[in-house]
Amino acid sequence: MIARPEEPLCMILLRYVAPLDQVDAQMAAHVAWLELGYAEGIFIVSGRRAPRTGGVILCRGHRPEVEALVASDPFVVSGVAEAEVIEFGANMAADRFAALLI
Repeated sequence: MIARPEEPLCMILLRYVAPLDQVDAQMAAHVAWLELGYAEGIFIVSGRRAPRTGGVILCRGHRPEVEALVASDPFVVSGVAEAEVIEFGANMAADRFAALLI
């Protein structure tokens, strides 16, 4: 994983706008997209929302760049999900996550 401590954190909130069978049809491509983001050091953590209405991704990057990246997510490209990107400056974290602030 590549460290990107000079970049802010962003939270990506995905919201499904199609039935789950259509979401599931895009899942393999979405997971491949996630794996690329992890390999590039952009994504930090991701997972499904509970209940299963979408997903959440924590990543590094400035909002315009993250929005451009999200536009390439197969979920978004196929129209099964919409995304919101929230950029924030983290200034406090639990000890085990403090490295995120460096």
